[in-house]
Amino acid sequence: MVKNRLVVISGCSGGGKSTLLAELNRRGFTVIGEPGRRVVDEAQRDGSAALPWVDMTAFLFCTLEKAREDYLSACNARDWIFCDRGIVDAASGLQHFAGEPLLSGPAAECRYHRRIFLTPPWPEIYVCDAQRRHDFAAASAEYARLVVSYGALGYALTEIPRLAVAGRADFILRLLNDERI
Repeated sequence: MVKNRLVVISGCSGGGKSTLLAELNRRGFTVIGEPGRRVVDEAQRDGSAALPWVDMTAFLFCTLEKAREDYLSACNARDWIFCDRGIVDAASGLQHFAGEPLLSGPAAECRYHRRIFLTPPWPEIYVCDAQRRHDFAAASAEYARLVVSYGALGYALTEIPRLAVAGRADFILRLLNDERI
């Protein structure tokens, strides 16, 4: 029986994570929204500088705190809960942008399900928006950092194939259900 039911879907910005998580939610699963987008929403509403295009370090520290709160509120789940990114994403960003060695701290202490699902860079669906202002090259570089960060923490990395959203959801659920046996 699988002990940790908190599953991270991470990977390239603009790789279809939010659409995939909406499909999993439509199928009845609990989904935790991306901490970074929630930080941006709050910062834009409150006039805070914790925006990646204003103060990346402040943004990442706020994102790390929000991801940690999400983890603590859901880490003992009995059913699958899917996270749009996690603590490792923010810690990896802080390590890259601010030189903070957080992969050995919160990212190592708060463990998710052993399998991390990654959306690969997918230029055909990548778009910028009011909250995602970086280009595809920056998103691809972020993906490469996340592969290294999650791998360094001993997670099993599984790239989600470029399929229609229902096929992507089926792929994830099939792998998770196979692990239960």
